[in-house]
Amino acid sequence: MNSHKKNISVYPDLDDPSLYLNRELTWLEFNRRVLFEAIDQENPLLERLKFIAIFASNMDEFFMKRIGGLKLQVAADMSELTDDGRTPLQQMQECKKLVEELTEFQETAFVSISNALREHKIAIINYQDLQKVGQNRLRQHYLENVFPLMTPQIFDPAHPFPFISNLSLNLVVTFPAESSDENAIARVKVPIGPGVPRFIKVDDYRYVPLEQIIANNLDLLFPGESEFEYDFFFVARNASTERQESGAADLLSMIELELRDRRIAPIVRMVVNKGMNPERQNMLTELLGLDSDLDVYETNGLLARRDLFELTGLPILNLRYPPHQPINHYRLQDSQRSIFNIIREEEAILLQHPYESFSGSVVRFLGEAARDESVRAIKMTLYRTDRETRIVDLLIEAANNGKQVAVVVEIKAKFDEANNITWAERLEEAGIHVTYGVVGFKTHSKVLLVIRREKKQLQRYVHIGTGNYHGGTAKLYTDLGLLTCNKEIGEDATELFNFLTTGHIKKRQFKHIVIAPIDLKTELRHRIATEIKHVENGKTGLIRIKTNALEDKDVVKDLYKASIAGVKVELIVRDTCRLRPKVANLSENITVISVVGRFLEHSRIFYFHNNGKHEYFIGSADIMKRNLESRVEVVTPIVKESLKESLKLILDTLINDHVDSWEMCPDGSYISRKNGDLAAIGCQLQLLEYSQARTQGKRGRKKKRLQSIRKRN
Repeated sequence: MNSHKKNISVYPDLDDPSLYLNRELTWLEFNRRVLFEAIDQENPLLERLKFIAIFASNMDEFFMKRIGGLKLQVAADMSELTDDGRTPLQQMQECKKLVEELTEFQETAFVSISNALREHKIAIINYQDLQKVGQNRLRQHYLENVFPLMTPQIFDPAHPFPFISNLSLNLVVTFPAESSDENAIARVKVPIGPGVPRFIKVDDYRYVPLEQIIANNLDLLFPGESEFEYDFFFVARNASTERQESGAADLLSMIELELRDRRIAPIVRMVVNKGMNPERQNMLTELLGLDSDLDVYETNGLLARRDLFELTGLPILNLRYPPHQPINHYRLQDSQRSIFNIIREEEAILLQHPYESFSGSVVRFLGEAARDESVRAIKMTLYRTDRETRIVDLLIEAANNGKQVAVVVEIKAKFDEANNITWAERLEEAGIHVTYGVVGFKTHSKVLLVIRREKKQLQRYVHIGTGNYHGGTAKLYTDLGLLTCNKEIGEDATELFNFLTTGHIKKRQFKHIVIAPIDLKTELRHRIATEIKHVENGKTGLIRIKTNALEDKDVVKDLYKASIAGVKVELIVRDTCRLRPKVANLSENITVISVVGRFLEHSRIFYFHNNGKHEYFIGSADIMKRNLESRVEVVTPIVKESLKESLKLILDTLINDHVDSWEMCPDGSYISRKNGDLAAIGCQLQLLEYSQARTQGKRGRKKKRLQSIRKRN
């Protein structure tokens, strides 16, 4: 018997809250790792600045979604404890403390980056530091390009406090009133938007924030006045305003109402400049109905740093990552051949984005399907997409070419609802059959089914992915996709779309793919239990999982049981992780790493040793309660041996990384795995080299390069 095997009688209480980490706090800790990328001097300067912008954007979303949800629970007087034993209010209080700590870290990193950028003559400078000629030039620019868009709003007994839109940057201004001894108070919104950048160029690569130009030219908005005091602030509003739909027919109107509500939703955070006049801060806090202890945050210097994305694309190549141009998959090099013939010859092709081209594979697959005379029907799930990728255009082209086209559009994709409503309306106008999935469940799966007439019979071709059909994120996120003509997967995909368009599941059979909320959680837990049985029988037990989040308590408990039994568990979890690794007599056999690099890790891979059968799966599902129980997710097995080898190489490369990865400690903190080897190559660069070497090897060159990459692992 395995020496690590434990009798079930010595199991700890697996419902003990101390065994579980908090979802919100672990997600915030992920953003600490993002900030470490900003201070890593091995990263190019503008990329470090980008990580500051990513952090700021993440914080905005965190408050809108996570804190917004907690506030709703507090307002509803909910006191139910989380798995880790916290009330909603306790979570908000602890998040406040951690966010303030991370904000200080961000400010330190931003100052360091700003100082380093000045050495390259790139700077965000103060308006008042300019000479008079420079100030006059900016004043004229403001008059011609921004001033007509300005709408100052006085608030007094005759003018109610104005509405403050979500994430808008504002000035609160005071100056002597004309008709009383008290100061007049005004809100001035900074009109950042299309054609109005946040950072106004002075010369070369020096910029002044637009709000400073406005603040130093307030006499244009309030003629005759000269004594102004002002402060800057912005607010984030609650985005957790979802309703339960009563049926598919009212879904569009429900979402449109939710979007309207979100614009006027309660405020969940106000950010002000550090040193703000206390009277103005108290006034705003009271007028906005905020809790000064929980809802108000101070930032030193530049507010709303998400806008720094404007500067991260400056054309200074030595301050950015080397340009990345995805290559076509080595099996898809011949663009003149029918992609259907290639898939049929290979039976299955594993795609790895962004190292391999999304447009040269998935978009090509859909484009050829739209134009191929033998294609009879196309069915697709659409969670997020973009105009540039032309997915919607290709679906419309297919319909115009006489194909039967059915699309399941998930219009409840957070922050993409308005776009998805627009896509759905365009598709319907083209005569395409559009449905909105199963009532009560988000359709998060990424599946594209093409049905083609071949030799007097119908042949199914399927793409199943871990990422969205979005060309922009396909260049920034690491994702996997499977192109296959496997008969059973094709039949299962047909059943899937029948389920999505009818909601009827009774007696529906799936032979190959695994689907949430139907059987994914059950199958996942069953496979963990199988590994435990193998170890109990003296055999090897090994589980490897790559996921964005590990939050579902049932699965965490099962992984604890596996570790206690002696199963080796290797987890690659990007952000939220409730599980505590390396705890004595509980999770000694579990390691958790997080990879943070140039690209956002987004793929999901599941591996089970299964007594040497080596089962691999990829799909759209994270190990979260919502994904396993409240979303339609698709996970597909990978059965072709060469594709299993590719997935093994990916997992080996990530697990053995000592550049881009962090290892989780029992208390939930993380330690960088960098070992001081300056010649070490990060896992993402290794996988990029692997794709390139495989393509070059296909052409008969540089095969040794591929061998060396494999040898590292």
